[in-house]
Amino acid sequence: MKISFAKASQPAEGALVISVLEGRKPSPTARQLDEKTDGLITRAMAASRFEGKKDQTLLLVAPNGLEVQRLLLVGLGKPEDVDVQAAEGWGGMVMAQLQAAGDEVVTIAVDAIEGCSLAADHLAAHVAFGARLRSYRFDKYRTKEKTEEKPSVGKVVIMLDEHSAAKRRFSVLDGIAEGVFMTRDLASEPANVIYPESLAERAKSLADSGVDVEILGEKQMRKLGMGALLGVGQGSERESQLVVMRWMGAEDENAAPVAFVGKGVTFDSGGISIKPAANMEDMKWDMGGAAVVIGVMKALALRNAKVNAVGVVGLVENMPSGSAQRPGDVVTSMSGQTIEVINTDAEGRLVLADALWYTQDRFKPQAMIDLATLTGAIIISLGDRYAGLFANDEDLAARLMAAGKEVGELLWRMPLDDPYDKQIKSDIADMKNTGGREGGSITAAMFLKRFVKDTKWAHLDIAGVTWAKKDGSVTPKGATAFGVRLLDRLVAETYEQK
Repeated sequence: MKISFAKASQPAEGALVISVLEGRKPSPTARQLDEKTDGLITRAMAASRFEGKKDQTLLLVAPNGLEVQRLLLVGLGKPEDVDVQAAEGWGGMVMAQLQAAGDEVVTIAVDAIEGCSLAADHLAAHVAFGARLRSYRFDKYRTKEKTEEKPSVGKVVIMLDEHSAAKRRFSVLDGIAEGVFMTRDLASEPANVIYPESLAERAKSLADSGVDVEILGEKQMRKLGMGALLGVGQGSERESQLVVMRWMGAEDENAAPVAFVGKGVTFDSGGISIKPAANMEDMKWDMGGAAVVIGVMKALALRNAKVNAVGVVGLVENMPSGSAQRPGDVVTSMSGQTIEVINTDAEGRLVLADALWYTQDRFKPQAMIDLATLTGAIIISLGDRYAGLFANDEDLAARLMAAGKEVGELLWRMPLDDPYDKQIKSDIADMKNTGGREGGSITAAMFLKRFVKDTKWAHLDIAGVTWAKKDGSVTPKGATAFGVRLLDRLVAETYEQK
């Protein structure tokens, strides 16, 4: 789908979207059209329950005098509540309403809103961003879809007087959208298409955007002593991989980077501790954390972020076989610490243990954030609205939560208290890889903490927010790419050179 910006005029095709504030207060464009159509818009609002409240819509067949086929009225609510997220939701709502309605062109009229903190160009850029995010559709394997079921919209025009300024703002956001889409694509692919080697190959495409990509195979990881990561993948025919991505955008190429580390279990059967058959197909997206890291590295490169950033993803497939890791096995991590494997389905933390140690040991980052679909326990705790946040630094935690709130990817701070650490004490090794059912997401985080030295570190458990079971305002059902926009915002506000 193509998005363009144009000066305010009367569009000649497709659908036209106009806005209305709460109390049936039409925008300037809506007022002009109301006058041109002898009060049609006013009468239509009066004849319906449309009040202009946030998220209300009213779809009308365009009357004589207009060259477009239909009008869509979108309620924005109170002007003081129209912020960045509301603007993006506006664009997303338009796509949800019109994407498959039959129109090939959709024009969204964006007017300055008195009482709104956003200038018209800022508002328009985020309306376009929301439309772009909501337009995503993973349909590469659909071969018999009916024409009426396919998206009809091929072009969205954002119409406003300040169109040049809006276009410049959107060019930055569009790079972020590309990162989001890459993450969604990777998480949506089936496990027979995305496995460690093929995912590493997809990551190599970031080189086209200026990201340096390095891939370590099992032989190299074995030399480094990554027994925890390699143990997870030893039951699979697919070779495990470690992908290192570097974006050196800061003026000082020697400046300490910010690091992102992702769990990339491309399929998680549970191993010998095999999962129940029901819903096991969902485990194709157990590499969601790695997909986010790849996506955010692409976003930073495409918008030419003035920061040094490192992304490291550990890629494995967790399968049962004669060579698979067994419950009761003891592995030695890259850190030298030994781990008793109580449950082979608690595998993501083993992958991250070596990836975290490698990242801090090699790159000495100023901060390190890992993302993982790590525990079902976090879903029980927080459902599908918040991701769990664990951190060893108060300032980093606060900045992550603020960035998440700004982009609508919410985090909830969870404890990292020493008493939980006792639950992972092993009788025969330095630790065991699970502490039982009680506080499962916390004991998993405590396990990871043992592989972080004095680096500022945060762990995001995104198990409940990586995949959506229903459509959201800017996220269609399926892979969400939760974390890409959050981490991009964190970089922009905290680590990027101004």
